[in-house]
Amino acid sequence: MKTLTVHPAAQLQGRCRLPGDKSISHRALLFNAIAEGEARVSNFLPGEDCQATLGCLRDLGVRVEQEDATTLTIHGAGLRGLRAPSAALNCIRSGTTMRLLMGLLAGQTFDSTLTGDEQLLRRPMERVAAPLRQLGARMETTSGRAPVRIQGSPLTSGRVEIPVASAQIKSALLLAGLYAQAPVTVGEPGPSRNHSELMLHAMGARVETDTDSRQVTIQPAARLNALSIQVPGDISSAAFLLAAAILTPQSQIKLLDVGVNPTRTGLPDMLHKMGAQISIEDTRVQGGEAVANIYARTSKLKAIQVSGETVVRMIDEFPIFAVLATQAHGTTVVRDAAELRVKETDRIATTAAELNRLGADVTPTPDGFIINGPTPLRGGEADSHGDHRLAMALAVAGLATSEPLTVKNTQCIGDSFPGFENLLRGLGAVCD
Repeated sequence: MKTLTVHPAAQLQGRCRLPGDKSISHRALLFNAIAEGEARVSNFLPGEDCQATLGCLRDLGVRVEQEDATTLTIHGAGLRGLRAPSAALNCIRSGTTMRLLMGLLAGQTFDSTLTGDEQLLRRPMERVAAPLRQLGARMETTSGRAPVRIQGSPLTSGRVEIPVASAQIKSALLLAGLYAQAPVTVGEPGPSRNHSELMLHAMGARVETDTDSRQVTIQPAARLNALSIQVPGDISSAAFLLAAAILTPQSQIKLLDVGVNPTRTGLPDMLHKMGAQISIEDTRVQGGEAVANIYARTSKLKAIQVSGETVVRMIDEFPIFAVLATQAHGTTVVRDAAELRVKETDRIATTAAELNRLGADVTPTPDGFIINGPTPLRGGEADSHGDHRLAMALAVAGLATSEPLTVKNTQCIGDSFPGFENLLRGLGAVCD
């Protein structure tokens, strides 16, 4: 079992670049795997989740060469060039890998099975399988979870309404739509990340988005064109360093070339409302995605309420948001975030329990938290429960505790943010 001990910090200073965005890294692999031609992907995230996608694609016959850990050349197999795997495809702990592959494999001419480790086997997959079946997909879940068995078959067209705003479910349907007999329209109850739409459009797919009616339509495709990209820094990873600077006295940091897609900037927007001193500057477009530099410095925070559409735009950041809220003046309330209960852990329950262990005042609710602050945090021990985002959130909390904090089960940090500890040290944190 790996542990990380973080000592209370005096200040953090400096600038750094972040590992590549996890969502975009997954899609750069998957979409280029079924494209025509070669694509060079730089600043690829070499975390365990993206490695799971890479391994599955190789098992499907896709040739991928690695120049180094973060630079890949993908030799596209074409829309109909994948081959039947010789065994079940192991998605390890990556829900994104499994859910997007469900859409990609539904319309193939061969059968396949998707599985993973114990943590992934607990996560809901029927929420993806049921909408895909509306397009004629033939797949079986195991009591609503993985393993998922897919019988490749021709897909029909039509409109599919999904019950929750989810980029993963939407992306699975869009991938299936490439193989459908006629256009597929996906309707959502609210906005979700649009990385798939942007990338597929850049690769020549006919994708139309109607933001007013919250629907996306994709046309069947004859081919996709390979797309070489530099993956922007992951704003979900940036959240932990931004929080570290805000909570630590006399601190100021600059994060370079971070993706600031508007569907992902819920946390910076909420930090502004809390009074945090952060700014997004030098915004430009890179590979179809908005990229910018983000500055943050020590700040006094006030409590706010978070609900509605903002929740989707910061769904991965709630563990670190909860840490920030423990140091904000007043009562912070999070609603409409029941989706947190079906992440790598039940993030509502585990985040509340671990922060309360440190002396915080967090009350879990069915769909969020009630957090009173500011409260002094004590050191000691905390447990990530195998959840990479909770592990990093607790590590950042250790910068503001009265005594050193040892976080257990931190090997999972590599799922999304390899090098996290080294970047913290480079900014001045003491951790071992």
